[in-house]
Amino acid sequence: MSKPLKFYYDLMSQPARALYMFLKLNQIPHEQCVVNIGRGEHLTDEYEKNINRFKKIPAIIDNDFKLSESIAIYRYLASKHKIADSWYPEDSKKRARVDEYLEWQHLNTRLGCSLYFMTTWLLPVLMGQKVSEEKVEQAKTQMENALDIITNVWLKDKPFIVGNEITVADIVAATEIEQLVVTNYNPYEGRPKLKAWIESVRSKTNPHYDDAHKMIYRVASRNKPKL
Repeated sequence: MSKPLKFYYDLMSQPARALYMFLKLNQIPHEQCVVNIGRGEHLTDEYEKNINRFKKIPAIIDNDFKLSESIAIYRYLASKHKIADSWYPEDSKKRARVDEYLEWQHLNTRLGCSLYFMTTWLLPVLMGQKVSEEKVEQAKTQMENALDIITNVWLKDKPFIVGNEITVADIVAATEIEQLVVTNYNPYEGRPKLKAWIESVRSKTNPHYDDAHKMIYRVASRNKPKL
């Protein structure tokens, strides 16, 4: 008898939030297993041995098959479960466009937004560490470059990242950009196209979008960046 898919996550993680939405939106049966990264539950020997050898989230266990890395998990789930074709198209060219963004974002959207989040909020506010203005500016430049490319290249002539329909690329991008809500930076100022896009993503994925971001919104309402 098969066991239910186990999904290990913390909604403070951007990739975990995107995968959380993907599972909900596609009605993929799963057991939610919360891993508190603030308490270091992902760093224990038990977690490393039994769930994810890289000590990261998100992760899944499907029967006895263990898998980490959210992008790999999307591809696995799309191949195993019947999902709406628009999310991760079967057409080779359309799928390649989704994959193109998923590969590009690692060193662009994800890296840029994460670095800015870390240097302006995580390290100085949450951990009380001093961060130099030089590092903040470097992170800001990298982040803004990524945001400008999303706005002017990926969204240049279409409503969503790879076309006229929302795909997994959009929720992956949206969770990274939404993370900036806890910082002092508004990614939509001067970027009306980006603002229209994020509003469309939220509209297309609610109530799951707001549910996935409830913790980060709560943090944003309670904390202000201290630069």
